[in-house]
Amino acid sequence: MDDYTPVEIPEDVPTSARTYGWMLGGKDNFEVDRQFTIGMLEQFHSGVDITRENRRFLYRAVRYMVQEAGIRQFIDMGCGLPTNNNVHQVAQAFAPETHVVYVDNDPIVLAHGRALLTTDQSTTMIHADFRDQEALLAEPELRRLIDFERPVGMLFLSVGHHLMDEDGPARALGEIIGRAVPGSHLAFSQMVCTRDEQRAEMNAQFNAAGMQMRLRSVEEVEAILPPLERVEPACLNVKDWRPDPGQPALDPVPPELQKYVGRSALEPSIYEYGGLLRKV
Repeated sequence: MDDYTPVEIPEDVPTSARTYGWMLGGKDNFEVDRQFTIGMLEQFHSGVDITRENRRFLYRAVRYMVQEAGIRQFIDMGCGLPTNNNVHQVAQAFAPETHVVYVDNDPIVLAHGRALLTTDQSTTMIHADFRDQEALLAEPELRRLIDFERPVGMLFLSVGHHLMDEDGPARALGEIIGRAVPGSHLAFSQMVCTRDEQRAEMNAQFNAAGMQMRLRSVEEVEAILPPLERVEPACLNVKDWRPDPGQPALDPVPPELQKYVGRSALEPSIYEYGGLLRKV
């Protein structure tokens, strides 16, 4: 893991990893990311709440997979920038022997993730595009840590809306879980908008800024999900998936974004939709 090639980090266009990380309290972002985020929040007000509820869902889903399903190996697809309550921190708090592979194709995630996430030989960071499942499965580090003869937990959290229809989202979600043994789980979430006109407007704004975005309706999301058993309470707004007011707190919201906290109550048409699915 010492032969990594330096990567170029784009600073002139916003990226989903940096804007998402900033709303979680992260520091790894540029002025272009902050300007885009505030502009987006002025028009679509729910972003801070949605981002943070999705991160809270990650904790509960991973905890369930470790404690209830007995899973000891995870692949986090499109993991984003490190913050608190990362997958390995949650999983290893309950089962220290757990293996975790992080996957992302954003260069800044690669740069920071390798420094902060790969803390020992049980955790690694792979620079890959999870749409190319064959290349991902051929990665030596993934093969070192993940045994597909045992149940595996896969996370596709808040990445579905960055998959365009031509990317084959159903294939990207279904192909790798299709190789997994029964007892494997898939945690999934993506931002949805229930109003057609608003959804089209948001997609246009994000894509015009250079950030690939395909918000979907709930029905469109259901159409791309693999036919796996739903862990109760099935798929819904992730803030309502087994809520736990006692779970660990996230990093504080940045001062510049404080005024957007709680605004999702005014915009119920936009939320993060998802849940936990089990292969039987």
